Formats: sequence, structure tokens, C-alpha cells
Amino acid sequence: MKRNTKVGIVTSGGDCQGLNAAIRGVGKSLLKYVDNVEIFGMYDGYRGLIEGDYKFMESKDFSGILTEGGTILGTSRQKYIPGKAIVDDEGNDLMPAMLDTYNRLNLDCLIVMGGNGTQKSAKLLMDAGMNIITLPKTIDNDIYGTDTTFGFQSAVDIASNVIDYIHSTASSHGRVFLVELMGRDAGWLTLNAGIASGADIILIPEIPYSIEAVAAAVEQRYRHGKHFSIIAVAEGAVSATDAVLSEEERRRVKEQSKHSTISYRIASELEALTGQETRVTVPGHYQRGGPPCPYDRVLASQFGTAAAMLIREKRYGQMVGIQKGEIVAVPLEDAASRTKFLPKDHPLIQTARDVEIYFGDEV
Repeated sequence: MKRNTKVGIVTSGGDCQGLNAAIRGVGKSLLKYVDNVEIFGMYDGYRGLIEGDYKFMESKDFSGILTEGGTILGTSRQKYIPGKAIVDDEGNDLMPAMLDTYNRLNLDCLIVMGGNGTQKSAKLLMDAGMNIITLPKTIDNDIYGTDTTFGFQSAVDIASNVIDYIHSTASSHGRVFLVELMGRDAGWLTLNAGIASGADIILIPEIPYSIEAVAAAVEQRYRHGKHFSIIAVAEGAVSATDAVLSEEERRRVKEQSKHSTISYRIASELEALTGQETRVTVPGHYQRGGPPCPYDRVLASQFGTAAAMLIREKRYGQMVGIQKGEIVAVPLEDAASRTKFLPKDHPLIQTARDVEIYFGDEV
């Protein structure tokens, strides 16, 4: 008698739109094509795997969740020592507990949905002997090996909408407005939302800015009768002065700053240089919330069903991705090996420059 196929699902790290659509894609496809399949959803990310806290998922669990934001399984962040271990607050290695749950359930595969850090920690699970398949989800779009991640387009839509609404109040009062968007390491979200919403200046981590150049761009607009400016700022934007510092030196500068975020620092400096009234809007986690846009519903469904296919074919150690419109399997060791930063020569950056959007590196 053939034993049941057993699959675990984990949603790890920060939530984003499309996770439930991906869970649905995995579950419905497995139940349709794999005989005697058992699916276990781990509660609250790796915590469920660590503590053996999970639920047996039935067909009804995968219905009615396509358009829901967040994740029905819950999620959490776990401390990760790069390339070495997943640990608790005291630094204890959590891999033995995770392996215990995996082995007790006799899982054939664990599907892990997560961002850049999750891809790296999932590789540790693979190296420890688990059969792993990952799905790339993040609003930052910074995962290597896939052209886009689910959650990204939904966040672009939301961020663009925020900036759209800022335009009227900025114009009415003749103010400079900074809208700070998520993106600690990569500027994909800020660049796309900035272009889509007609921002005048875009500041991203990959292009260090000069505050003098930003001020000059604002003043140039003012001289041409444009008495307001919209600046889209990635949370990880960095000045040219700070860019040459070590990571430890940057951390100290941030700790000593009287400003809560980079946008408030820029706003203070800009107001002093230009004399223009300056305001900051930080939509924060609003960008990760709400239902996924139609594009992300489709993409997450594609990724989920592709993951189920990999399980059927017993092709483990892969991340599902999309390249040039085609769904692909990327070796997890490759996907976890680096971060997908925004290239400085990316065509979208040139597109922005061609429509007179500034990046703070020149006027």
C-alpha cells in the first residue's frame, strides 16, 4: 500500500498581499493531482515548525481566500545568523526542533513562502536534510532569480495611490512633500511608484543623493512656476556622505540622529536650504495590507500550482520564479546567494530621467 504524500506549508517573515492566493494554488493543485495527499499548515511561520504547532488542512481551507490579504496561517520573524543558524532570543540553535517536527510528521516536502531573508534561512533547512520548495513573496522585489515577486505590484498600486492623493494638497499649499516608501535595501518599489504617480524626485538606496542636488532640483522647479514638489523616498535611501561610511558607522549616525526616519532628516535639511514648507507622509505597513491586486492573485496562483508540480515531480531544493514571462524553477542555493538590487543602468531609471524626474545625484 502506497503511503500518503505529506506536505507542510510555512509563510515566513513580513506578510504581504498574495500569500493566501499562493496557499490556495498549492492546496487546490495538490488535492486535484496527488492521491492521498496530506497538507499541514504551520502556524505563525517558523514558530509553528519549531513548536510543532500546525493544522491539518482540508479542501475547505483553500476556498474563499484568493482575495484575502495577509496569511491565514499567520507569520513571524525568526532570528537568523547568515549562513549558519536560525536561533531564539538567547542564541540557541532551533534547527533540532524544526527537524523534529518535520520528521515526526514524516513530511515529503516543506513549502516555504517568504522574502529575501526567508530564502536564505530556507536553504539552511535544505542543508539540514529537509526537502524544500520556496515561493518568493515581498513588496521589495529584491529576490534574486525572479523578475518579480508576489506582493510587489499590490504595493506599487498602494504607494502610487498615496502619492496621487498627496499631489492635490501639495499643490494647494505650495509645499514640498516627501512620501517615504518601504525598501530598506532596494529601490524597486519607490522607483515604480514614483514613476507611476508622477513624483518629481526619487531617492533610492542604489543612487546616493546629495542634499544640495535635491534642494537645487526643488528650487529649479520653483523658478519655473512649479511651487510644489513631490519626493518619493525609499526608507533605505542614503546620502552620498553616509554612503562611504561602514555599516557600523552608518548605524551610529542613525542612532545619534534626532530624526525618526530618513525622510524627516531630508525634510529638515531641505526646508533650511530652500525655505519652502516641507512635510512628510509615511504610509508604512499600509503598503503591505489589504487584498492583492489582480496581477498578484494570478502570479501567486501560478507560483502555487508550480510548487505543487515540483512536488509531484519530486524536484526539491528549488524556488519558483518568473523570468521573461515564463514560470521557472531556480535552484534555491542560487536564489539565496544574493540580493537583487536595482541596477543603476536599469531602463526604468533612464525612463524617469527622460521625463525630468531627479534622483538627487544631479540636477
